[in-house]
Amino acid sequence: MQMATPSRTRMMTNAFTHMLWRDLWVTLRTWQTFLAMTLLQPIFFLFIFGRLLPMLGQASAGYSVLFLPGIISLTTVLTAMQAVSMPLVIEFGYTKEIEDRLLSPLPVWMVAVQKMVFASIRGLVAGAMIVPLGRLILGSGFAISMEYWWLLAIVAVLGSLVGASLGLTMGTIVQPAQIGLMFSVVLTPMLFTGCIYFPWAMLNRVRWFQVITCVNPITYSSEGFRASLVPGLPHMPIWFIIIGQLAFLALFSYFGIRGFLRKALD
Repeated sequence: MQMATPSRTRMMTNAFTHMLWRDLWVTLRTWQTFLAMTLLQPIFFLFIFGRLLPMLGQASAGYSVLFLPGIISLTTVLTAMQAVSMPLVIEFGYTKEIEDRLLSPLPVWMVAVQKMVFASIRGLVAGAMIVPLGRLILGSGFAISMEYWWLLAIVAVLGSLVGASLGLTMGTIVQPAQIGLMFSVVLTPMLFTGCIYFPWAMLNRVRWFQVITCVNPITYSSEGFRASLVPGLPHMPIWFIIIGQLAFLALFSYFGIRGFLRKALD
């Protein structure tokens, strides 16, 4: 394999940076759409489960503390996933816009990586916006700690990358006509088995369901945010969280980049 010369490396770095900046600039120009797509669902989740149900006595007063990390996880992972999957399905299927990117001086696999990096940035921004929203909506029920900020940073970055790699995998597998079916079949089980509404450690009384949640990549992000933001709550062991995130990142990155290469070179 021929090594890249300094000029070639510089050219690829510039191309990667400009493609990334172009995607970020488009997001900035359409920020209203980004906010609507990203925050509408979390706002309703926070209000109904974190504020309304405790006010009505249908949930404990401290439930919002347990619930908020799950919503941050859900927003981070799903935003990153959707930022890759839906555009890829369209670009490969209808618009063929992906061909413009493939003409860049980047190796084909780096085009896929650039999409993952962009999607992970969107996921991180979306997850960060949930914190002030939570403070606004939950009021006195809002309680998080930044003592373990280093763990929060690791979990957030890995969670957004896992979501982006999952989106890359789905975007290269699903056909345009099946995009609606994909979100119905995939997202619904992920919403209810991702430990968003309950801590993983409390499922030891329902062992079979606890095992099922381990197959969901959102579980590790939810437990990671719970362990870093509310360390007093029961949560999955930290080493298990990091290993789970790394394993899913490696798995989905492999299949996502492989699928991207296959579709791009067809």
